[in-house]
Amino acid sequence: MRIATWNVNSVKQRIPRLLPWLEERRPDVVCLQETKLADDAFSDLLREELAGRGYDVAAHGEATWNGVAILSRVGIEDVVLGLAGAPGFPHPEARALSATCGGIRVFSVYVPNGREPGSEHYEYKLAWLAALRDAVAAGPEATVVCGDINIAPTDEDVFDPDAYAGETHVTAPERAALAELQALGLRDVVRDRWPGERVFTYWDYRAGMFHRDLGMRIDLILAAAPVAERVRAAWVDRKARKGKGPSDHAPVLADLDEAPDGDLGPVVPPPSAPVGKRGSAKLPQSR
Repeated sequence: MRIATWNVNSVKQRIPRLLPWLEERRPDVVCLQETKLADDAFSDLLREELAGRGYDVAAHGEATWNGVAILSRVGIEDVVLGLAGAPGFPHPEARALSATCGGIRVFSVYVPNGREPGSEHYEYKLAWLAALRDAVAAGPEATVVCGDINIAPTDEDVFDPDAYAGETHVTAPERAALAELQALGLRDVVRDRWPGERVFTYWDYRAGMFHRDLGMRIDLILAAAPVAERVRAAWVDRKARKGKGPSDHAPVLADLDEAPDGDLGPVVPPPSAPVGKRGSAKLPQSR
């Protein structure tokens, strides 16, 4: 089984990239984030295209903002929209969706950004992560959490820690919240397989960040032991971030039981000429 997660940053805008990618990579389960479509609009836009490729679909979206989906070629059962007890801002947002696919409980999540440490949205992010932890804790042992976590787990997961000083995504409370989630037994499958490697999943559109490989690793596949032990390859599909009209995120993939393309990774293809890890490049002023 091949599991993938991808923040597409508007599924409507990304159709010319998404559909060929599905045919090329042939994932069995795909978690999408930031779809930015209400459920009816998502269905009208993609139902036939996805069905023709063998995918059942569950979607939880809203017009213009947020939105998550799960596409599955191995069945999709027991679909749950949102998280029990999750806070809103001020109302509940379409940021989480779970379903059982091929015997695995799959969560597709789009964690709140947090905007600015100490802000109301930052506190909302931490409370939302606590609700996610509770939902995962209440679920079955064979679980995988996929999505845009909006947290870089360690300083090794950003191009330059100094560039992010005082910003969200790297603060101690955010990382502690992620650690509490992982303490349920969830393993970061990419980092498990590629410890110490330079791996990013997000590059800002501005200032040539992608071409200089000045990014962050904030899109994760977190797998409980029964799933993590089946991983044979885990990697970032950097090719999907290249070319015309990409998302600012790249897909992350994990192959279970067998790796049809070999043990790829950590980043495919690797950057040609990345800036030094702790170079002098500056972060764009806003994200």
